[in-house]
Formats: sequence, structure tokens, C-alpha cells
Amino acid sequence: MKLELRGITKRFGSLTANDHIDLVVQAGEIHGLLGENGAGKSTLMNVLYGLYQADEGEILLNDTVQHFAGPGDAMKAGIGMVHQHFMLIPVFTVAENVMLGHESTLPGGRLDLATARAKVREISARFGFDVDPDALVEDLPVGVQQRVEIIKALSRDARVLVFDEPTAVLTPQETDELMAVMRKLRDTGTSIVFITHKLREVREVADKITVIRLGKVVGQASPTASNTELASLMVGRAVDLTIDKSPAHPGAIALEVDHLSVIDHHNQLVVNDVSFDVHAGEVLAIAGVQGNGQTELTEALLGLQPKVTGTVSLDGTQLRGRSVRRILDAGVGFIPEDRTEDGLVAQFTIAENLMLDRSTQPPFVKGGRLQLEFLDDFAKEKIEEFDIRAQGIGSLVGTLSGGNQQKVVLARELSRELRLLVAAQPTRGLDVGSIEFVHTQIVAARDAGVPVIVVSTELDEVVALADRIAVMYRGAIVGIVPGDTPRDVLGLMMAGETSVEAGAHA
Repeated sequence: MKLELRGITKRFGSLTANDHIDLVVQAGEIHGLLGENGAGKSTLMNVLYGLYQADEGEILLNDTVQHFAGPGDAMKAGIGMVHQHFMLIPVFTVAENVMLGHESTLPGGRLDLATARAKVREISARFGFDVDPDALVEDLPVGVQQRVEIIKALSRDARVLVFDEPTAVLTPQETDELMAVMRKLRDTGTSIVFITHKLREVREVADKITVIRLGKVVGQASPTASNTELASLMVGRAVDLTIDKSPAHPGAIALEVDHLSVIDHHNQLVVNDVSFDVHAGEVLAIAGVQGNGQTELTEALLGLQPKVTGTVSLDGTQLRGRSVRRILDAGVGFIPEDRTEDGLVAQFTIAENLMLDRSTQPPFVKGGRLQLEFLDDFAKEKIEEFDIRAQGIGSLVGTLSGGNQQKVVLARELSRELRLLVAAQPTRGLDVGSIEFVHTQIVAARDAGVPVIVVSTELDEVVALADRIAVMYRGAIVGIVPGDTPRDVLGLMMAGETSVEAGAHA
């Protein structure tokens, strides 16, 4: 089925999220929709799926104008969406999830589960999915859950499938399997819109690529375009995608973590007997699919988890059991994975946010009085040094873009005398230009002799920054390997497998 969007415009108050966007997806084509977070990709697809109503423009299927009052109308017209966050009921079986919202019944009002099971088996056989219709969704690996989402859409005769950032929660192997599925779907005539910000993936699977920036189509490209060309379209300027990183020269062991375990507020063991060390002047990257204990591990290091056993020693000083304030005062810099919740106060100015860690200490406070002149000079210096785009030091942090908010966090944390830097998902939600800057700052901290822990679900980021890589799976470290370990080995480790190479500490 041919899909065409003509002049789609969607506004939210004074913000124009989509500005007269044109897009044509031919039948049997994988069309990559590439752009950074906030570019307007998901808004456009929500208009297509009937979740939003466009202020201007029209949607055509096989040259016929459509009017969708909601997702039900879009599904009836043959449009399906595979969401980044799965729309599945964990305690239901695959068959029950597939029929949810489209239930058929037998005489007497009983659900016709046999038909749903047969539909799951038929679609699984057609595309080689190998999905058991009677399996509980909560017992399935993430990659198989995503296949259930695809089966749901295909069971409703979807001929246009939208994949919204589908690889965000997948291992590299699961990503490769998904791309194989997308090619099979394309070869059967299904039209696919693949929304992503990952250059390598869109080049690998798309037949055509449309790039969106700030709500507008800024160009189209073929998969043969280079990463540099695509990144330049996304950002609007030339971007250096390679990190200028010399070999590490590690010093003595600075951080020692021994037999660390964390029990969460549900009384679940989320970090299981983890041990590792970090040398001065090296980056230890912690890799893994989101949800395998990385968040709780970083929170334990910072004193944010209450139920922790084991030891955390920095330069011979025990940190576990200390308050967050005392851990920060010990020289630990922290870039949290959610900057808006844990890294910044949106209603405070840039200057105020830059002194949060030291708001009771000289040189910002003397004799109980805030040194406003010093704070102003300090903030102006950091705005220039970290290229924070704002009207001035008095701008509220909540009014800044995600990239500039992250630069405020970086400026604050890297402006202290650090004995350890913990950076959790440091580039989440940033454009490639901001990513380039953040990576440069992290490497500079390493080269200054600071031990650095980077926690990231982006394998490209892990490989680019790491001197050593610790891979977490279900709360445990399955291995610590050199930074140049092949991606396929890392992918297997992220799925819980170990090898001779993975099992050896680098």
C-alpha cells in the first residue's frame, strides 16, 4: 500500500512540531525517518496513527484521502504501529494479547482463543517468528515480545507498519533479527516507516531516508549516504563522529566495588553480587540492555539506594553507608540518566544550577552569605566554556533544550576537583552535535587522571568511549572485557551468554 503525507502541520500552542511535512512511502518499501529526539518524528507518526489530528495537510492511502478520528480508524485502513514501549499485558498469553481489542466470541460468549492461536501460528510460520501462542508475555525475551507486537499488527491486516525507535531495548543480535523481519515484511509488499536516530541502522535496512530537523523535512538521502552526510543533515552543520581518543594510561586502582548487592523497593534483588574496580585515568563502561540493574548500581554508588550490601571504596575511603551529600563532597561527580528529575532544578537559573553541589561551601558562600559576584562570573565563564546556548546566566534551566540542559550538568560536575566521575546515559536525548561535545568532555576527564564510569545502553557509545567494558545481565556482571571487544561478542554477553573472552577480566 502506498502512503502519502501532504503538508502535515501539527501545532501545540506556539510550538510547531510538524511544519508542512511531505512524505511518500511506496508499497513494499522500507522508508527511514531519521532525526534527533524532538525533531518531530513521533508526532508525525501519531498524526498518521490517529492519535493526533493535524492542523493542516492530509493523509492518502493508495491516492485516496483518509480521515482518522482515532487509532481504530487507522487500523481499519491498514495502518499498524509497533511502539518503542510495548503495548502488551504481561500476564496475558500471546494469543490473548493479539486478540485484545478485537475479541471474537463463541456461542455462549466465550472468547474464541482457538482462532487467535491459529492466527499467531500462521503469521509466525509465514515470517519465521517461532512464537508460542500460549506463552505468557512476561516470560518472553524482549526481542520475542516485539515480535508479538508485530503479530498483533499483522493479525489486523496492516499493510503499512510504523516502527517507532524499535531497537531501543534490543541487543545487537535482536536488532539484526528485527531487520531481517523488516526485510521479509517488505518483500511481501508491506510498506514500512522506520523511525530512528541511529545512523548505522537506518543505512543498513532502509530503501530511502527522509531527514527531519526541528519539525521540517530538510532532505532525503539514499542508504549509500555516509554517516557524516546524514549527521550533517540532522544537525545542520558538519559533525565529527569520531572521538579523538588517545590510548589510556591507567594509574592505580581508585574505585573498588566488592560483592555489591541491591534490594529494590519491591524487595527484588536487582544488583547481584557485583565486583569491579576502576583505575585512575581510564573509562570503565557498563553495558547492557536497559533494565538489567545498571540504574540501581549507579544509584548505589551515589548513596541513593537504601538496601545495599557490599563495599564501595574510593582511594581507600569507604563510601557505602554515607549520605549523598558526603559522597559528593568526597569528590564524586554524577551525571544522572534523568537530568530533569535528578540533575537539575528547572525553576532555578543556569547560575543557580551550576552551584547546586556546592551551595553551602566557599567560594560560593562565605560567612553564610552567597557570593553573587563570584557566582555570576563563574556562570558566565562556564556558559562560554561549555557553549551553553541561552540568553544569559539568569535563564531558567527549564527553558533550555535537552542538549543545553545536559551541558549545564556537565559544566557543574566537571568544574569540581573530581576523584571519580559517574556518567549514566550521558547522551540520552541529545543531538549528534551535543553528543560529540559530551564525549569530548568525558575523554578529557579521563586524560586528566579521573577514573570514569560510563553507563550506557547505546553500544556505539560504549565502544567509542570504553577502555574496558563490564556487561550486566539480570543484575550481575557476566564479564569484563577490553574496550576493543567485537560487537557480536558484546551482544551475546548482553543476552546473558559468557565466553572464554567474556569471562576473563581485562
